[in-house]
Amino acid sequence: MPADDAFARLTAIRARIARAATTADRDGADVALVAVSKMHDAEAIRPLIDAGCRLFGENRVQEAAAKWPALRESVPDIALHLVGQLQSNKAAEAVALFDAIHSVDRPSLVAALARAMEGGRRPDCFVQVNIGDEPQKGGCPIDDLPALLDAARAADLPVAGLMCVPPAGIEPAPYFALLAKMARDAGLAGLSMGMSDDFETAVTLGATHVRVGTALFGARA
Repeated sequence: MPADDAFARLTAIRARIARAATTADRDGADVALVAVSKMHDAEAIRPLIDAGCRLFGENRVQEAAAKWPALRESVPDIALHLVGQLQSNKAAEAVALFDAIHSVDRPSLVAALARAMEGGRRPDCFVQVNIGDEPQKGGCPIDDLPALLDAARAADLPVAGLMCVPPAGIEPAPYFALLAKMARDAGLAGLSMGMSDDFETAVTLGATHVRVGTALFGARA
């Protein structure tokens, strides 16, 4: 991606976030833009770094481990978030590499992350809710959320908020509104919701983190 193109895309997305926040009487600065760089190589990522982006999201531990240590050497203030599913046997690697994990969705993963955090690193954790009750998606069933949050807090995980991916092809606003209500009821401030096609709706309904890939990088090959 040419440097000018990267800067223009980043500026445009930030402006759209700011406008959506204004309509909801919010400050756009309160919404973190997570640039989802999964399946994009360092050559595609560097222009966004040069344009001022400092928060990136990856779906897989192994892919992130292969490309981000070198990228972060020259820009140490980059934050890296895991936005994809996490296997329990990768918990230690994830804790070592990421600054936040958006996909905590089951007791076995809570236990694995708690053990991994005994080493001292404590990335923020978002509990993922299967907000549309879709069997093919990760996330904690809605009815199981209180028990999972209790387990995460008992394990002393740094629970920052909730995350969801609403069903595709359906108006997302009711799902975002439900997640926001669940977060309020649980006393959680963080809401990781909204992607390239619906992040403005998510912002109007309280998103604190939006996960934007295609709108920043273009379509993946």
